[in-house]
Amino acid sequence: MAKDPLQPQKCALLLSALAAPERLKIVRFLSDGPRCVSDIADMLRVPAVNVSHHLNVLKQAGLIRGKKAGRFVHYGLTPGVLEEAVAAGVPREALNLGCCRLELPPGPDGCTAGGAK
Repeated sequence: MAKDPLQPQKCALLLSALAAPERLKIVRFLSDGPRCVSDIADMLRVPAVNVSHHLNVLKQAGLIRGKKAGRFVHYGLTPGVLEEAVAAGVPREALNLGCCRLELPPGPDGCTAGGAK
């Protein structure tokens, strides 16, 4: 039997990880570069303790990874999540999941995530 190129199990895991509005906002925010938990909490306007659950779900799905810098952890998108799509000519706002691509609209201020235009 031929391998299904869609990889439905993996695709379902990734889409499930992105099913919460907060997690989509986090991914869009991280598309501009790595951020620490307090930056993410400020962007979401929630306590930092609430952000950890969302980060864990995204990390388990392989969409983000953390890098310790002193007493802080900076979270960023896993390499390839945006780069492969950008290299193929897809706008930077597209999230390449392998099974599909999601295009992330600009944030409320017109920026990709909340950074400078």
